[in-house]
Amino acid sequence: MSLTEITTDRAPKCASPLSQAVRFGDLLFVSGQVGASPESRDPVPGGIREQTKRVMDNLKAVLEAGRSSLGNVLKTTCFLTDMADFAVFNEIYARYFPDGRTARSAFEVSRLAGTYVVEVEAIAAIPQSSR
Repeated sequence: MSLTEITTDRAPKCASPLSQAVRFGDLLFVSGQVGASPESRDPVPGGIREQTKRVMDNLKAVLEAGRSSLGNVLKTTCFLTDMADFAVFNEIYARYFPDGRTARSAFEVSRLAGTYVVEVEAIAAIPQSSR
């Protein structure tokens, strides 16, 4: 099996040496998405609510570029700079994963790159019909 890089203009591209996602076999590994605008790569204005929505929209875009979807996400890892924001984060996150069947870990971290307050990475299956 080979490793395939996945990219899309619908999510911000990182200046550092990493991929938005990589495909390996039937799995898609999505790098941590932050609340950055795809066009400017700048943080979206606002706080946890606005950044979480942008994070999830960026995650969705990368998943779709990799021939997967939010419905095929197996596991997410979520990073917040303040667990006091967890209730708001969780409210928005639940809109993107309404069935609640995705495995998830959430951690408070002392800092994220730039002025971001939330980051989410994911592992997803790629359905047979999309291979």
